[in-house]
Amino acid sequence: QVRLVESGGGLVQLGGSLRLSCEAVGSVLKTDPISSINIWGWYRQAPGKQRELVARFSESDGDGTLYQGSVAGRFTISRNEFDHTTYLQMNNLNVEDTAMYYCYAQIYARALGLLDYWGQGTQVTVSS
Repeated sequence: QVRLVESGGGLVQLGGSLRLSCEAVGSVLKTDPISSINIWGWYRQAPGKQRELVARFSESDGDGTLYQGSVAGRFTISRNEFDHTTYLQMNNLNVEDTAMYYCYAQIYARALGLLDYWGQGTQVTVSS
């Protein structure tokens, strides 16, 4: 089995920064030499709103990354393939960024097939 473990949320003042982390944990990622994380993504959901894409990295995309318009230039998604971890660096945060942030990964392993995984969510609150 694989699970995504998130960390890094919290309370920050307007204009501040936070970095979210998400690690894919599962022995299959270490024992299966052809296992892969094809897509990493960060989504968020504010109260009363639908979950929305924030940023995504995909092996199949030409430039690899996609950002929601409202975060482009302020947020950066990155990954560490060796540690099976993705990061979301968030700068110049505003009140509209307040939400529960969820990590997403599309993972392939021979024992599991191609599956989608979600993290448990981490709260980001921006105070004015």
